[in-house]
Amino acid sequence: MTVESQENKRKRLIFRSEHRGTKEMDLLLGSFARKYVPEFSEDELSQYDEILQENDPNLYNWITGKESAPANFITPVFERLMRHRYA
Repeated sequence: MTVESQENKRKRLIFRSEHRGTKEMDLLLGSFARKYVPEFSEDELSQYDEILQENDPNLYNWITGKESAPANFITPVFERLMRHRYA
């Protein structure tokens, strides 16, 4: 098993954020990732990686407040993402 370097992980997360499949999520997650991922700690990178594994309809509904996110999904990185949506 290969260990992904932190720099490669950052690049992968930014790319995945900008290429979600729906324009709204590409814009929201892409702008968030470009702003915050370069400075994230290893723990924050892991939290964000977990967020990106969720499907777009769920993420969109949680971020826009149409539905409540599951309690286990509420992390410091997710809370920062929620604040970013209005930035």
